[in-house]
Amino acid sequence: METGGMETAPVLVLGDGGWGTSLAMVLHHAGRSVRLWSHDAAYARSVQETRRNPRFLPGVELPRGIEVGADIEALARGARCVLSVVPTQLLRAVLTALRGALPGDALYVSCSKGFERGTLVLPSRILAALLPRARIAVLSGPSHAEEVSRGLPTTVVAASSDPEGAREVQRLLATPRFRIYRSGDPLGVEVGGAAKNVIALAAGISDGLAFGDNARSGLITRGLREVTRLGMALGAREETFAGLSGLGDLVATCTSRHSRNHEVGTRIAAGESLERIVGGMQKVAEGVETTRSVCELGRKLSVDLPIAAEVHRVLFEGKAPREAVEDLMGRESKDERA
Repeated sequence: METGGMETAPVLVLGDGGWGTSLAMVLHHAGRSVRLWSHDAAYARSVQETRRNPRFLPGVELPRGIEVGADIEALARGARCVLSVVPTQLLRAVLTALRGALPGDALYVSCSKGFERGTLVLPSRILAALLPRARIAVLSGPSHAEEVSRGLPTTVVAASSDPEGAREVQRLLATPRFRIYRSGDPLGVEVGGAAKNVIALAAGISDGLAFGDNARSGLITRGLREVTRLGMALGAREETFAGLSGLGDLVATCTSRHSRNHEVGTRIAAGESLERIVGGMQKVAEGVETTRSVCELGRKLSVDLPIAAEVHRVLFEGKAPREAVEDLMGRESKDERA
């Protein structure tokens, strides 16, 4: 595939949520022809006409150059790069429905976070299974849609087992306000982006209990160790988790007012039920389902994940949030590297 053709062809973004819409805006500012797909035809028409996405990205005006629609055959025509920003738990069904119209040999950039329920596979693996001729890359890092869409400086990482694939993502998406580094460890980048949401739930619970900065910092630091252990057990590189998709994304998600997972944690600590919280959210808090997957992976791989285990007990087993934090603090003393 010629790079010149890649850079002049339209780019298709699958998913009109806040992150998909923000990435469409980044592509537009990078000078690309951008098409944004929505599963909801009526809502897509509204966004196209009003240049507003109030359901997922309120208060932001979309540039006129971004085409929004639900006709996948029209939107996919001529595309050589596809950004997949569909929520992980819906991705397989959406791709199965759309793949007849999608370019099979394009570069697909997985921008979703989480593990698929039941199979425990990452989004990039779903893409590879359903689009076997596609080239796959992963994009992750500390990048709240609310800030990216407003042009605030953001730094992320593009990862692929094919070095040229990561470079192509850099060329397509880089702007003066959106900086992209490369990585050859897509597995580590994707695991970091998924598992950090579980730690953000824990941080939200701690903040909701007013346990303070010391407790949150401890959860972030020890949470990073858990995420790293899980990633290495899956085959990722340890150093990846010290980077943007590991430590960087973890800090952003555990401390930001934009973090949906942190919000869920604070509301759980306040006594709200998980069903009520999730049922009232327009946007997906991936950490809820990811908690189930991470704990199941930990059991299968014999990886110690004490923070994730306590989050699971609070979310799904009725354990009191305060008791969960106290049990974490009361665990047997051990070496910091353990």
